[in-house]
Amino acid sequence: MTIAYPAPLAPFATHVKNSLGRLYDEPESHSRTPFQRDRDRVIHAIAFRRLKHKTQVFVYHEGDHFRTRLTHSLEVAQIARTLARLLQLDEDLAECLALAHDLGHPPFGHTGEDVLQDCMVDHGGFDHNAQTLRLLTKLERRHARFDGLNLTWESLEGVVKHNGPLIGPLAEKIAAQKGKALAPLPMAIVEYDKSHDLQLASFPGLEAQVAALSDDIAYNNHDVDDGLRAGLFTLEEAKNVPLVGAAIAAVRGEFPDAPEDLLIAEAVSHMIGRMVDDVLAETKSRLAALKPQSAEDIRGAGHAMVAFSAEMQPQVMELREFLFARMYRHHKINRARSYARRVIRDLFHVFVKEPEILPPAWFALYENQGDIHRIVCDYIAGMTDRYAYREHHRLFHADDWG
Repeated sequence: MTIAYPAPLAPFATHVKNSLGRLYDEPESHSRTPFQRDRDRVIHAIAFRRLKHKTQVFVYHEGDHFRTRLTHSLEVAQIARTLARLLQLDEDLAECLALAHDLGHPPFGHTGEDVLQDCMVDHGGFDHNAQTLRLLTKLERRHARFDGLNLTWESLEGVVKHNGPLIGPLAEKIAAQKGKALAPLPMAIVEYDKSHDLQLASFPGLEAQVAALSDDIAYNNHDVDDGLRAGLFTLEEAKNVPLVGAAIAAVRGEFPDAPEDLLIAEAVSHMIGRMVDDVLAETKSRLAALKPQSAEDIRGAGHAMVAFSAEMQPQVMELREFLFARMYRHHKINRARSYARRVIRDLFHVFVKEPEILPPAWFALYENQGDIHRIVCDYIAGMTDRYAYREHHRLFHADDWG
């Protein structure tokens, strides 16, 4: 068989022939490039399958048509492939990073992450990007020669630097722009970086930047779609939000008799198109100014190269503020979040206090390693929403004992 190499790439793309390789040497595939192989390993990972029953905004039992972490990741991958193709980047690497970016999320979305971070504050902390790295390099068990998936350096760099540099002046500058102090480096990243330097002080390559902004485009738009269909807000209430209002007006002008479900679908498609076009134009403008000749020029640019324009950015921020107020903090969502917090906290404390009730494989890890807090954190972070509910019911509801 012959490897299907990507179409000719721009000089500033991440070229697979220049890859820094894998932590553990292994024979190369005769039919796939290293980045194609990384993508395939992510798809076959247990953690990827579990995304099917992990919360995006709505908990799994609230409806079959709302996004989950899995469908969200697939939508991110579609947008990332489109942008990568138009920018002449490595589509396989961009797709791999899009599919992998949420693997480390615990059950119940950011609510679960907040609770685990609180529970682990004195034990190394919890961060979903760091947990993704931990899954990819340690917890996934599919190979006899090494723990994890042994992805290429470029894939691991892109996952870890999903939000940009993590240390140094650039990271401090980004944190200050957000009005925050620079967060301590998560322990999982500190430990891995000692053996495989991921250059944490720089921005990642363009494929990683494309995947990260595709994440923003996807969730902003599908949350509008899900919020409208769930009745958390109405088209009338959303029409004054700049991006949404313009999309609704454009669709109504073209399809004045369209029913509401089609109006919503067309409006969301319109918004995604506008955002993608904006990112593409802004990124091309930045590339023209920098004139990079390699992926290293991108890493050394000192700022993100893939971004919304100055005109689009405030509109995106206003949309996020609307969604935060009308959707993420809606009383129905708050009730689900409240119960989820109790489930995660109860499970964490009972497993730490009584490790003998952990499943045998996890109890064996405790006996061999002794770090009960991290073992319990890994166990809970890997749960799906429904598995966490069932574990909580089995442990805290006596009617299930029979």
